[in-house]
Amino acid sequence: MGLPTPTTVEKLQTTLHAKAKSKPDCRFYSLYDKVYRADVLAHAYRCCRSNDGSPGVDGTTFEQIEQYGADRWLGELAQCLREKDYRPLAVRRVYIPKPDGKQRPLGIPAVRDRVVQTAALIVLGPVFEADLQPEQYAYRQGRSAQQAVQHVQRLLIAGHVEVVDADLSGYFDSIPHAELMKSVSRRVSDRALLGLIRLWLVAPAEELDATGKPVRTTRNKDEGRGTPQGAPLSSLLANLYMRRFIKGWKELGHEKRLGAFIVNYADDFVICCRGSANASEAMCVMREMMSKLKLTVNGTKTRLCQGRDGTFDFLGYTIGKAYSPRTGGSYVGVRPSAKKLKGLTRKLHGQTDTKRWWLEPGQMVSELNRLLRGWANYFCLGAVTKACRRVMRYTRDRLRQWLKRSSRCRGRDTRGSPTSTCTSVWGCCSSNADGLSARRERRREPCPRAGCGRSARPVRWAGGGNGQGRQEGSPRNARSGSSIDRGSCTAPPLDPTDRPRRQRTPLMVTRSCPGPPDGQRRRGPITVTKRCKRRRHIRGADEARRQPGAGDCIRPMATPRLSCPRRQPAAAPAPLFLRPRAWNRRGCVVR
Repeated sequence: MGLPTPTTVEKLQTTLHAKAKSKPDCRFYSLYDKVYRADVLAHAYRCCRSNDGSPGVDGTTFEQIEQYGADRWLGELAQCLREKDYRPLAVRRVYIPKPDGKQRPLGIPAVRDRVVQTAALIVLGPVFEADLQPEQYAYRQGRSAQQAVQHVQRLLIAGHVEVVDADLSGYFDSIPHAELMKSVSRRVSDRALLGLIRLWLVAPAEELDATGKPVRTTRNKDEGRGTPQGAPLSSLLANLYMRRFIKGWKELGHEKRLGAFIVNYADDFVICCRGSANASEAMCVMREMMSKLKLTVNGTKTRLCQGRDGTFDFLGYTIGKAYSPRTGGSYVGVRPSAKKLKGLTRKLHGQTDTKRWWLEPGQMVSELNRLLRGWANYFCLGAVTKACRRVMRYTRDRLRQWLKRSSRCRGRDTRGSPTSTCTSVWGCCSSNADGLSARRERRREPCPRAGCGRSARPVRWAGGGNGQGRQEGSPRNARSGSSIDRGSCTAPPLDPTDRPRRQRTPLMVTRSCPGPPDGQRRRGPITVTKRCKRRRHIRGADEARRQPGAGDCIRPMATPRLSCPRRQPAAAPAPLFLRPRAWNRRGCVVR
């Protein structure tokens, strides 16, 4: 929970956790009255409000509750709990697509049920936190999926290179109620609270059929298993039941005998072993224990893999053999998996669909930034440079195409919206936001060498120390007749009726860079002469010849515009990520 916890609630949680930690056999018999406390319910409501989820089967939203009065609504809910008249409503069943093409069922309780479950989680969380194993990283305060990935990487480096990549089929829908309630009652003896948990487990599910009519099913009650994935309390119950497997693995001696260590996150876990024989035996033992726990192991996805000479995917990361780009040596590294990269590009493609041309550029860029920030915050381990460059390149290409469509321009020419437009003008996430350092980004900046990329001549400077000299062996621009100031160059205004022409002869373009500001090492202006040999479309080349010194006709340094001059943005939004101005060793401004 990201919200700050009130002092009274924090004191209650600290007391419960200290009591459970100091006395492993202690059972709490009076917890129901803590659930409907005013401060606990108020904090639970704020947590649910911050998530801003969808309404349940009753259609009640947080806006309606606030119009009715949040304090009044919470008071009535507390009175209902105090008199033990509370009954949970049905759970709205929805399906979300999975990467393999299947669908994952989710249960969305009503707002009132979510608030009560969050209040119960606030009370029960500190009690069971003292019993959870250190190998469990899901839904726990101070633990994350990145820590689980780092734990697996440390085990591989330590020599546990034989990995059992396990997968459970429908873990949340397969948890048996009887065994789960035994795990809960081992710590809680409050009958009112235990009865409330049973009501949540057997709540019916409501979904829409093919004709759009709501249909209710009582599968959990009839079969006696399953907890709705998506409810606030289901995460704690899932961790509590998985604890039985991890604790049994240790107490039965499999960890020491086979040298097999488990790393778990919700329903995903891996077993790192020493030796292929131990890994095969560990897989057999794991299948037997899961069958006793009444859980199903997915045979198609569960496999044995080698962590040092091969790779495997865990929590969206590809873990295994990697190569250093500097030395070429191999090491055990992590990187974003190809499946997650493909899923992200699919989302970016949908966000920048040409059917959404009617959106404002600022709104489109804000949606893209929100998606990119979330992806970059999660995939921040290991070698992410290559993946980030690929993602940003695809994002900018899609954004350019969308800008052309929104400007009513035809064709696939996207030079009117270069990277600087997507980053500086429209505020699209730059490389500084996706994990690349400024040092890596400066490597792409043009160096003071002449040529167009294929062949280049080193630049030799002639003249005095005042910087008024020119490049030795390179004449001034014979066509323009003057040098072009890179720091203050501005492109001439373009005529909308003028069409780009193909340049037939090479051009000599001379640029002059100002020196650094006062207080830094000064070498004076630097003049660079570049010969462009490749033929290309040059917009405004004739105007630049007729107006010497007006601007660089090949690579204008002014604020770029959209490729279509017929429709220009009225006002560009404030940039979210701007690259700071820096000075290189020769005194040139590096953007």
